[in-house]
Amino acid sequence: MQKILILDFGGPYAQLTARKVRQCHVYCEIHPYHTMTAADVEEFSPIGIILSGGPESIHGVDAPRLPQELFQLNIPILGICYGYQLIAHEFGGTVTHCQATSAHTPTLTSLDTEHVLFAEHFPDAITWMCNTNTVTALPQGFQITASTAQCPIAAFYHPEKKLYGLRFHPEISMTKGGVQMLRQFLYQVCGAEGSWTMERYAADMVRHLREKVRNKRVILALSGGVDSSVATALLARAVGPQLSCIFVDHGMLREKEGDQVEAIFSRKDIHFVRVNAAQSFQTQLEGITDPGEKRRIINEEFVRVFEAEAKKLGTVDFLAQGTIYPDVIDAGYTDVVKSTHKGGILPEHIGFHELIEPLRYLFKEEVRELGRTMGLPEMLVNRQPFPGPGLAIRIIGTVTPEKIRILQKADAIFTQALESARMHEQVSQYFAVLTDNLTIDINAADRDPKFTLALRAVNTDDFLTAKWTRLPYELLDSISNSIIHQVPEINRVVYDITSKPPATIEWE
Repeated sequence: MQKILILDFGGPYAQLTARKVRQCHVYCEIHPYHTMTAADVEEFSPIGIILSGGPESIHGVDAPRLPQELFQLNIPILGICYGYQLIAHEFGGTVTHCQATSAHTPTLTSLDTEHVLFAEHFPDAITWMCNTNTVTALPQGFQITASTAQCPIAAFYHPEKKLYGLRFHPEISMTKGGVQMLRQFLYQVCGAEGSWTMERYAADMVRHLREKVRNKRVILALSGGVDSSVATALLARAVGPQLSCIFVDHGMLREKEGDQVEAIFSRKDIHFVRVNAAQSFQTQLEGITDPGEKRRIINEEFVRVFEAEAKKLGTVDFLAQGTIYPDVIDAGYTDVVKSTHKGGILPEHIGFHELIEPLRYLFKEEVRELGRTMGLPEMLVNRQPFPGPGLAIRIIGTVTPEKIRILQKADAIFTQALESARMHEQVSQYFAVLTDNLTIDINAADRDPKFTLALRAVNTDDFLTAKWTRLPYELLDSISNSIIHQVPEINRVVYDITSKPPATIEWE
């Protein structure tokens, strides 16, 4: 399989670069720059290398470097941001600090449209700069391919050495035509064939799972989320009745969600077990207000319930998880077992001998595409991002069965309104939060205080940053009226207009 190697220099956009490469139907992997020798790169055998951006200056103390031998492998290399500095410096160019250009700036850039990376572009485009260091003198044999008013060398290349440098970030949506630049590098420079598809992945993974599992047994913790659902579908196709899925329903899912999960997976040719554990979780959460403590308690209770149910099955050979590639990267590119936000750390002493992670090298959008390939319904494939602790961390303060019921109802109204208005496809994530703020209801005869509900909707390409969504006032007005009239415990609805940063997407 053709592969692109992305060497990570610590910038925030390495994962985004990888996702854009995968969207071009080319497989890639991210590795920390300091872990790959020239021999390692040769063994990996990539058709091209991308050097990611990073926060460092090439002149800094202990600035990241690459072995010189890597540049002699005759593999095309694209340096982005810090990678642009590094290539120029390694071959004798001059890199200086540019006082006139600030970081994180959309910049009008003149492109050489005769150059392979900028073919089919307009001569002028907006690009996104994220570093104040710039190349001021090129090494011998290199040529300028883009410039700005303050930066005469915004991009360069060496035709024989197949080295390319971009001061700006093509993977960021603010760079106009950036994905096309990456595509040109992949296809026109590296010779990619576009063989990375989820149809091929599904066929290969099913075959691999059958060979690995053979006649043994597999157990999987099914949350109903996208990752665990797609992992279940793959394993169901591969090993069928040898798979046991335990669905721990902690009672803090969205309205009717537990029943929907059961309806889908209980029909498959697998051993499906739903554990209705709402009461035990509620008992453990009684009186707890701190969000970190809520997460810890829910995680520990999840493990306890899952372990108790798993023991009923006797000897199990494999534990399957819906680990995806960002989990691996976030854990430091090492073996990982999913943590609290994914639904619980599962202990080794439950009796399994080996871990199976069929989605380990997929990004979320690839998992969704794979789910469609596997025939899963859209309500699962396009499931809104949902934290492992569920509504417990969308309820500010203590968690009670009554508050869960209130939030489920209000959240369902919000969701149905967006779907009816066909706005749900235009919003990356949306949900309701039940605050602990109480206000007097002037219409109520008893004047008892009632809850304030907060609505949240954001748009994002990568969830690293997010902008609050400008929902129409008329729609917000209709949603507010519906919630107040249909959920009598709520008498005030507010809309969160804070972007990320500074705020996180979730409230807790």
